[in-house]
Amino acid sequence: MPKYYEDKVEDGHPCAGVKEDLKNCLLESACVLEGKTPKECLREGHCKALQVTFFECKRSILDNRARFRGRKGY
Repeated sequence: MPKYYEDKVEDGHPCAGVKEDLKNCLLESACVLEGKTPKECLREGHCKALQVTFFECKRSILDNRARFRGRKGY
């Protein structure tokens, strides 16, 4: 369950909250607890929704339209 709130940005980076949620999701997943690395678990599809959201957040930073409209989503 995501714990990110728009007001809570610790290090000032635009996607810091999504990154934190993705990290927590991976570390709490059964895949990592079995002894696999987080990178292997991402390849297997764990925390896919947060991974896509993080990708979209990072992509919106580079999008020129986002400069005027603001970041999308999360």
